[in-house]
Amino acid sequence: MTGKTLMIQGSSSSAGKSLLVTALCRIYARRGVRVAPFKAQNMSNNAAVCADGSEIGRAQALQAAAARLEPTADMNPVLIKPEADSRSQVILMGRPWHTLEAKNYYEQKAILWEHVTASLDRLRAAYDLVIIEGAGSPAELNLRRGDIVNMAVARYAQSPVLLVGDIDRGGIFAQLLGTLWLLEPEERALVRGFLVNKFRGDLSLFEDGIQIIEQKGEIPVLGVIPYLRGLSLPDEDAVSVEAASRAAEPASVSQTDIAVLALPHIANFDDFDSLRAESGVHIRHVDSADQLGEPHAVIIPGTKSTIADLEWLRQTGLANAVTRFARNGGAVIGICGGYQMLGQIIRDPFHVESRKDSVEGLGLLPVTTTFAAQKATHRVCARILDFESLAGEMIEGYEIHMGETPSPSSWLEIVQRNGGQVRVPDGCVSSNGKIRGCYLHGLFNNDSFRRAWLASLGWEGQVVPQAERFERSLEALADAVENSLDMNKLEKIIHG
Repeated sequence: MTGKTLMIQGSSSSAGKSLLVTALCRIYARRGVRVAPFKAQNMSNNAAVCADGSEIGRAQALQAAAARLEPTADMNPVLIKPEADSRSQVILMGRPWHTLEAKNYYEQKAILWEHVTASLDRLRAAYDLVIIEGAGSPAELNLRRGDIVNMAVARYAQSPVLLVGDIDRGGIFAQLLGTLWLLEPEERALVRGFLVNKFRGDLSLFEDGIQIIEQKGEIPVLGVIPYLRGLSLPDEDAVSVEAASRAAEPASVSQTDIAVLALPHIANFDDFDSLRAESGVHIRHVDSADQLGEPHAVIIPGTKSTIADLEWLRQTGLANAVTRFARNGGAVIGICGGYQMLGQIIRDPFHVESRKDSVEGLGLLPVTTTFAAQKATHRVCARILDFESLAGEMIEGYEIHMGETPSPSSWLEIVQRNGGQVRVPDGCVSSNGKIRGCYLHGLFNNDSFRRAWLASLGWEGQVVPQAERFERSLEALADAVENSLDMNKLEKIIHG
């Protein structure tokens, strides 16, 4: 039997589609429905690694967790990872496929569409319900011809669509009604309801607004979802990092102040969400030397373009500021691309990232990185060799990188990749122990490491287990959305 579908489309990017799909996956999973998420095409450098080493968008991995499933490449068959303003690496079915200029991407539509429809068909054959997420807005008229993610998917599956608007931005009537009216008649017929998202204040004051939307749109408003705070769940894209950088405030005297460099091509920025959620820890995303100040620690995160972002560090003065901070005894940690930047030299013999054969790193660790032609994507278990009192402890994470970085002072040993046993040294640490780097994304999600690293900075709080916090957030999200929706109407829409 072919599974039912429900599609969530938005009036714009960041309307809240990803979290709403996450909520619906958990709502139906706890009702005993075999439910799975799907997004045909995602554009994000925030990626996750599946059990087989395939790479998908972080949002779809989150949605799979909400559905109590292991993520698979079928849930996000096309992942676009921007490397520059007009060039991206295309991940197809979890593996690097091509690096394409934006103008050439839509020439590949036929190939990509074949994989999109095959993935959706497999999911519908395996599950009772597939919750489909759109991308951006379906009313981008200039992009309609190349669409493989919005109404093209809805038409293919003949899926009912819920259209989401972000009332916190303002202009909710234009968002929802304008989007609906710009669709073709056969597309409008698939839109079965509206969702008003991120509402603040007294809902009774918006009752007339609901009536206006329903009268003019001739379809129901299925729910008004409140603005949700305090959820420890990863964001889909770097918009949140850019906003945090603009709004960065100094820490109070009682807080442990951690500065995360807001790299232009920052990747896997949810690496630090578990730190941000701890009481007494203040995370600042900084994009200038003036913002750096005197934090307790500096983190250089992962990036899709290490060489370009290293050059940006030099242009902004952050390279000198971080180097000075480290040489004055400050704690610095680099993850993946950030680890590569901490070394002496980055070599690019195959011109993976640049036309240059090599560039100088920040010179804070005695390592040289060489970019490889093949990308490494692994779920890993690693043994801590050297950190505080944790020697011998096992931690988990994942690798996504193109480089190899041999080290004279590894502080981790990877013992398992994608379920297979290995012995691979990873990371490097300075002689004073204050500067270290590694390839392990998800490092701070390990409670024991997070506690020990924060304690080394002078933090005295109690760590909340990350798995407990994550599950609690999923349940709170699902409760808030379920209580805001007309579930009876939704059931009728899904089941016809």
